[in-house]
Amino acid sequence: MSLRALWIISHEKGEHASIRFSRRFATVELRAKRLSGSSYVAVPEDDCFLQLLLTELGLSGSKQAFVAQRDDCLYRPRSPALELHITAPGKGTLWPVLAISQAHLTLACLPLVDASPGQRPPLSSLLSESQGLSFLAGLQTFLLAPGSKQDGEGLVSRLALLPSVLLQVCPLGTPLELPLTGTLAMPSPLTSAGIQKQPAWRTGLYRGRAVVNVSVVETVRSMQYGNRSRQDLWDVYGTVACKCEVEGVLPNVTVTLSLPPNGSPLQDILVHPCVTSLDSSVLTASSVEHWDGSAFSGPYKFPFSPPLEPFILCSYTSQVPVPPILGSYQLKEEESQLHVSVVLKLHESVKNSFEYCEAHLPFYNRDQMGVVEVKVSSGQLDVSKEKNLLVWALGQKFPKTREVTMEGKILFSGPEPGPSEPLCTGLTAYIKLYFKVPDTTLSGCSVDQHSVQVYSSAKPRIVTSRELHSKDYWIWNSTGTAPVSSGQMIL
Repeated sequence: MSLRALWIISHEKGEHASIRFSRRFATVELRAKRLSGSSYVAVPEDDCFLQLLLTELGLSGSKQAFVAQRDDCLYRPRSPALELHITAPGKGTLWPVLAISQAHLTLACLPLVDASPGQRPPLSSLLSESQGLSFLAGLQTFLLAPGSKQDGEGLVSRLALLPSVLLQVCPLGTPLELPLTGTLAMPSPLTSAGIQKQPAWRTGLYRGRAVVNVSVVETVRSMQYGNRSRQDLWDVYGTVACKCEVEGVLPNVTVTLSLPPNGSPLQDILVHPCVTSLDSSVLTASSVEHWDGSAFSGPYKFPFSPPLEPFILCSYTSQVPVPPILGSYQLKEEESQLHVSVVLKLHESVKNSFEYCEAHLPFYNRDQMGVVEVKVSSGQLDVSKEKNLLVWALGQKFPKTREVTMEGKILFSGPEPGPSEPLCTGLTAYIKLYFKVPDTTLSGCSVDQHSVQVYSSAKPRIVTSRELHSKDYWIWNSTGTAPVSSGQMIL
């Protein structure tokens, strides 16, 4: 795998964006020109590339809400391989541009695709995509080392070292210690010296006490309408992430996931290629098929030989009977003011201990807020009149009744119009919930120190955790219209 170009970009939600580092590899670009023939698209200048990438990622900060080349229904993005449409001289489509982001730093690269002119192979057949992402992840680890900040001296010093580092780890645009093109990334046999070979882009060998970290993270999505004619929707999907830090050869590990007697069986399980063996019953449970109660309910054992970097051991879905927070949202309009009524109920099966819990109530296509007379039964209410936004911070616990309310009225009499949103006209409005609950999962899936077996004399410290957080958790105003899905939510 070779890289045609590499970029490191800093930005704050698309504002004050700048390219902190860029590098083009002329020899790789010459190969790309020969491979593509008449369909060759040159790498644009840095300024042009920066604007194209920020627009594609939705970080351009432009007030234009709809971009046809990005948002049209006919365009089907193939993340993380982005398409950049160049309209300047030498126009065409630059593909595949790989990009990863952390904090306010975005790393992007353009790998060379060895294919016939005009052809676009499936992403699953492109080894250069996974290799490019691995290289970017290693570079990200090097730049954002623990304790350093984006604009701190640590990042500046590492960017200064980058040209010499690339000469060693990516000479002439070809990263070292990556599988050769056309070969599978099979685990290499251990050497007789018992030392596992480290990729050149890693910052160094691990030193310190051996640690094995296993975390279970579940994400819940919901679409609630508060209307009997419309079915509420929700789904849960989870990931099990692992990180093994051991001096020398990484040991074999077995992780066992367990469910309580009333837990929801795991379905649609996908495992990392490092898993060495697996019971066939683990892979047969599917959310597409009707569940008759006879599905395999654990324990789920995953023996594996861990890779050097942190990885996702497995992912799954789970069909839970109810969403964690049920909501009711009602708006009534009288002239230029709205009467607001909100009720949120925490289900009894969910742990009443949040890291954070917020409800955002935006109001679009109206004048800016004037007088706001809204009271909440619990938590704190923050009013942003310029953004026409109410932020209800519910804190870390619901009251003992597990129910909170909001009542009041809002007068929209500001001097300027507020933000606009084509979807939210009239009484079409929503609440979006953001929450995170530590040490719990909706399915009941858990892992503890005794369920992680490490076959090593190093006796590593085992750290386990689990958490639940929300994503796309919407509660629509029941007195207005709302978008309705014709089927189940799709992962």
